[in-house]
Amino acid sequence: MRTYEKSTKLDNVCYDIRGPVMDEANRMQAAGIDVLKLNIGNPAPFGFHAPDEVIKDMSYNLRDTEGYSDSKGLFSARKAIMQYCQLKHIPNVGIDDIYTGNGVSELITMSMQGLLNNGDEILVPSPDYPLWTASVTLAGGTAVHYICDEQSDWYPDIDDMRSKITPNTKGIVVINPNNPTGALYPKEILEQIVDFAREFDLILFADEIYDRLVMDGRKHVALASLAPDVFTISFNGLSKSHRVAGYRIGWMCLCGRKDHVKGYIEGLNLLSSMRLCSNVPAQSIVQTSLGGYQSADELLLPGGRIYEQREYIYNALCDIPGVSVVKPKASFYIFPKLDQEKFHIKDDEKFALDLLREKKILITCGTGFNCTDPDHFRIVYLPNIVQLKTAMGRIADFLSYYHQ
Repeated sequence: MRTYEKSTKLDNVCYDIRGPVMDEANRMQAAGIDVLKLNIGNPAPFGFHAPDEVIKDMSYNLRDTEGYSDSKGLFSARKAIMQYCQLKHIPNVGIDDIYTGNGVSELITMSMQGLLNNGDEILVPSPDYPLWTASVTLAGGTAVHYICDEQSDWYPDIDDMRSKITPNTKGIVVINPNNPTGALYPKEILEQIVDFAREFDLILFADEIYDRLVMDGRKHVALASLAPDVFTISFNGLSKSHRVAGYRIGWMCLCGRKDHVKGYIEGLNLLSSMRLCSNVPAQSIVQTSLGGYQSADELLLPGGRIYEQREYIYNALCDIPGVSVVKPKASFYIFPKLDQEKFHIKDDEKFALDLLREKKILITCGTGFNCTDPDHFRIVYLPNIVQLKTAMGRIADFLSYYHQ
């Protein structure tokens, strides 16, 4: 019999958020072992529910959303997204510049497939959300990772970016607010990135799905708002801010100058049409979600769940000998660092597996986010305080004796 292997296109693709460590956790759960999962940013299982009006809106619209929509999405959804862009001061976005998707993930893949030829390069942050690197690779391109500097609140290192530019570079990915670090980039850093893109005639890819999950009175600045003369694709969605990750509703907007990217846009239109349309019932809630009261705001203030859980996890990590961490300013992720002299970690996947098997805690290792050194891991701090205290007690005990 012929044997079939996975495509060689997958050789340099990883998605460790749902990788081998997750597989082991699922095996343990199937054996009746209770595992506390701190690995996926999925609000619903931790009691973060969608606003009632969003649920009602979808139920009222189910009969009217049985059929396909326009390949780019319902007019009502795209109009609401266009108005949101106006509120964010994102320039030159019309109805036809907006594409709805089955979450942002689908649109990230589409944006890379429509652009890249073999050998093309995209600058991607390290650490990154690994779908970006995977999508570049699967489209035939090369993800070239620029450093986000932990010593500078995880801000992008512009000089490192510059050192990695080549004639093959097509664009730069900016994840702000950042996953996995929780960093929020100030306007000054974003302006430097825009200047960099302008200097080298690059496309900007702005992943901003956490822009409504910002704490401490800070404000998110949309990258495209600083770049009216630079072609920018802005990505956003409702999965996190409205706690509807399972509904799969995201969007991308073509912003700024477009006269030099007509061929690329033709490619995006073709890819959009090939998948017919995105989830139509989920599109029906966009207008209500963006136009009404933003219930996530109360979660981000002192006393709110996300704020208080951020405070707890940060302080608990700081209290563990050998652990250092930058306090996140947005999202619900934290990305602590392990002292290599103390723990001697050479393989962070082994570290994650050892923690899972010994303490029944599931985290994601740092190399899964394309970090070069095996000394970081990501915690999702969505579980309630009681669960987080349990988790941190186990992690602190584990790190009191662990080394490789």
